[in-house]
Amino acid sequence: MLSPNELQKLRVPVVAAPMFLVSGPELVVASAQAGIVGAFPTLNARTPEILDAWLLDMAYRIRGAQGTIAANLILHPSNPRRDIDLEMVIRHQVPWIITSVGSPAPVVERVRAYGGRVLADVATIRHARKAIDAGVDMLVLLTAGAGGNTGWLNPFAFIEEVRSFWSGPLAVAGGITTGRQVRAAQIAGADLAYVGTPFIATHESLAADEYKSALCGAGADDIVLTDAVTGIPANFLASSLRDNGIMNADGSLLPKGATDIASWKTAWSAGHGVGSVEAVCSVAQRVDAIASQWLAAGR
Repeated sequence: MLSPNELQKLRVPVVAAPMFLVSGPELVVASAQAGIVGAFPTLNARTPEILDAWLLDMAYRIRGAQGTIAANLILHPSNPRRDIDLEMVIRHQVPWIITSVGSPAPVVERVRAYGGRVLADVATIRHARKAIDAGVDMLVLLTAGAGGNTGWLNPFAFIEEVRSFWSGPLAVAGGITTGRQVRAAQIAGADLAYVGTPFIATHESLAADEYKSALCGAGADDIVLTDAVTGIPANFLASSLRDNGIMNADGSLLPKGATDIASWKTAWSAGHGVGSVEAVCSVAQRVDAIASQWLAAGR
């Protein structure tokens, strides 16, 4: 299990959330160098060979960094790279592994064997209990308001109920964009906060310039929840849904799974906290702002 000392090494208790088609080596490395956890979905590396090169590059560049890196594995059987990517992250001994959409049980012992840590995304109390039974080192509570695939529980209620049976490390994801909110999550009972949307609007992210610009001009009312893109309820910028023909001018949406995978690249995800993202900046500047707010909120 992650020890308090491991968490206290971070400059601020934040994970730059793993975001599909957004989180790449530059964002991950800059996050670790800024003192937080930089995370990325392994599928963002479009082939296992690219993933191998990414992991070599990132491990070299974060030597001596205050933060660390985390690889996000999609464990559902429908992922054809599930086993290949698992072998790859084990071979490279990635410090933190985040498991999503599947049981972490097959991963835990193999990652623990080299000293790695396993985190599990959970969106329900039932899945939280199953992840604990599997022996994970940290739970990541996916709550309402997260960009992309999202949870539906209120974060305060979710944290409180999980804390009634779990005393181990706990992260919370969903609409967190500022250092004040990170502090609030800690007061509510979490140890770490996932921050995603603000890191889309950074120079180091893989997002297109048009995506970053749209993000900076959006507010909470511009976020739409739909299962038409991925087949799973997810939050997107309304403007990108209209541009892709997923949402009509009257606000009506296509039915579940009505689009093909090509639309994932131009249907832009964002969370409820998008209104606090006003400009594109570097990862270092973003972390500086979050850290300053977090420190001020703790005084």
